[in-house]
Amino acid sequence: MNTLNVTFVRIYLTEAENRLQSLIQRLHDWEKVRGVTVFRGISGFGQHGKVHSSSLLDMSLDLPLVVEFFDEPDKVNTILEHIGADIDPGHIVYWSATLVV
Repeated sequence: MNTLNVTFVRIYLTEAENRLQSLIQRLHDWEKVRGVTVFRGISGFGQHGKVHSSSLLDMSLDLPLVVEFFDEPDKVNTILEHIGADIDPGHIVYWSATLVV
């Protein structure tokens, strides 16, 4: 089994921030990462304590979003430098992982 050391990144956003499309475009077109997955949460809150959730009565357009991607560590470090100013502090988490190739 062949493996490759990668860095896995998770970015926390909300729909109302309107940052998703530009982030996806940057990761796809400019940074050319291996792949991106976006999860749309049904509920969540951050450090400010504002709850973002959906219900049948309130079809919220401000739900939590989680953007995940991975790539080689040096490439991820460069990407984080590029996107760091566009993402609020405390909304990016990353860790080392092993990719089975």
